[in-house]
Amino acid sequence: MRLSEQEIINAICLHMAERKQIQPIQVEVEMMWDEDYGFSAEVYAEGRKQIIIAATILEAIELYMLTHQNVRVFRDQIHLQLNEEIVADIV
Repeated sequence: MRLSEQEIINAICLHMAERKQIQPIQVEVEMMWDEDYGFSAEVYAEGRKQIIIAATILEAIELYMLTHQNVRVFRDQIHLQLNEEIVADIV
């Protein structure tokens, strides 16, 4: 199974909204990749900017898959890839 970049962003929005007890529409996410640091995302919520690391992105995908797809996946099954966009392959 493969999640598109938009699906990953949706997962992060839902995850961060739940953590901050706000609506997902109040969260903006920009995915990033850096040769030295790998995958991360810039999250804007409640007028603040926060950088989240790959581990938090994977956590958001795990929860998204469980709550919205009814599929239990573990972190070691999720592989972030950089193609033309950032995708998540779930094996």
